[in-house]
Amino acid sequence: MTTARRPFPGAWLSGLVASDQAPRHLAEYFRPVVPEEAAGYTGSRFERLGGGGDRPETADTVTADDLVAVQTLSVSVPSRVALDLLEGGLGRDLRELLRRVPRDLDMADAARTDLDRNSPAHAAWELLRGQDKVGWVVAGKILARKRPRLVPVYDSVVRCALGAPREFWLGLHGALRADGRALHTGLLELRDRAGVPGTVGALRVCDVLIWKHHRDTHRKRGCPGV
Repeated sequence: MTTARRPFPGAWLSGLVASDQAPRHLAEYFRPVVPEEAAGYTGSRFERLGGGGDRPETADTVTADDLVAVQTLSVSVPSRVALDLLEGGLGRDLRELLRRVPRDLDMADAARTDLDRNSPAHAAWELLRGQDKVGWVVAGKILARKRPRLVPVYDSVVRCALGAPREFWLGLHGALRADGRALHTGLLELRDRAGVPGTVGALRVCDVLIWKHHRDTHRKRGCPGV
């Protein structure tokens, strides 16, 4: 039986950010990866691999670097879709939408209209999600690579931890802006305490923190009802 989706748990997330374990979890995740060794999380390179998906010269175009970056998060873009993004009409259609999505806007500073179902960002997500064998997780990770300050990484572990909230983007947006953007500020302060590079944004800190907190529980029990 599927349970009803819940409001966004902003208070719970604020508590997670303030927890004693949070700096350690972040420091572990963002420890430098040595290619010759098996240790470390490849996802620590997701945002900044190849200079970042939002670097000005390629901010509106999916590149091979972007496809590799998505792979660091343990998913892959189907080869036909990847070629279409790199060389075909899908890439052109996505480029037209990305040109309408701000590159230098933090989610905490965005308006609801930058994120709601009528926004270019949502249209870009729907375009990607509708491709064969892509789905909501991979679509979101591609978009998060291209607009890491505005669009969060969202997968089944994070969704489970949060209780499958209604309209995740808007729920997180509201939580980040509440109380004078206290959560947004707290995420950046946590990043600095953990010694994580300043090139890592608040949304990625948030995603990693939730994922690290819930991953083992998710693997053991799954997420019934989500």
